[in-house]
Amino acid sequence: MPVIVHLDVMLARRKMRSRELAERVGITEQNISLLKSGKVRGVRFDTLALICEALQCQPGDLLEYRPDDETP
Repeated sequence: MPVIVHLDVMLARRKMRSRELAERVGITEQNISLLKSGKVRGVRFDTLALICEALQCQPGDLLEYRPDDETP
């Protein structure tokens, strides 16, 4: 998939666990796990905004686009 999710990197930088983020955002820890693994087909903008607020980051810090031929 050409969209790479860096949620795990941001969680590590902020020294925050998935459980804490899930509580702050109001979604399940399982959904955070699915987001971290990139196994979701989409994310609601309001959810993305809450994640960015909790992690004090921008959407571009969490998501990266790479064409299929550039994916390692």
